[in-house]
Amino acid sequence: MHVTPKRVAAAHRRVRDRASIVVPLINETRDRLGTLFETDVASVTTVDYQQAVDEVFADGDLAVNITGFVGLLRELDVDGDYPGFIVDEVLGRELAATIAGGQPLALLAQATFHFADIHTHGSDDENAGADDLDAALAAGFQTRLPGWAWTERENPFSIDR
Repeated sequence: MHVTPKRVAAAHRRVRDRASIVVPLINETRDRLGTLFETDVASVTTVDYQQAVDEVFADGDLAVNITGFVGLLRELDVDGDYPGFIVDEVLGRELAATIAGGQPLALLAQATFHFADIHTHGSDDENAGADDLDAALAAGFQTRLPGWAWTERENPFSIDR
């Protein structure tokens, strides 16, 4: 894989254009997690998602890494699918973490990736990594975007200077 500015721009368009798939997956994931954690989580709109995509791709270093993960997952296929289970999970988990940002959000995105992935299934004619790509985008962006009460309050562990 050769990552160029042109390839990054193409990946940006592809990720942005996945809004019709990823935004519902984000909202389904948030609804399921909200139920489990007995909290209300704000929904994400297409505009929210696309603005967040633009934001992560505006950082060139981040954009190169996201482009690499997206390209690998889009192309990844394994005869019989199951033998490739580990590699698509690792790539999906790392893509979600990269999108979410530094710790602790990266770890939350990795955990959320597995949660979203069990509810995401591609069609039989898609490559093995395609559904992992959608789950990773949903997990990473749902973690990055506001909507969780705990991320929108003042942190009680912050030290006044």
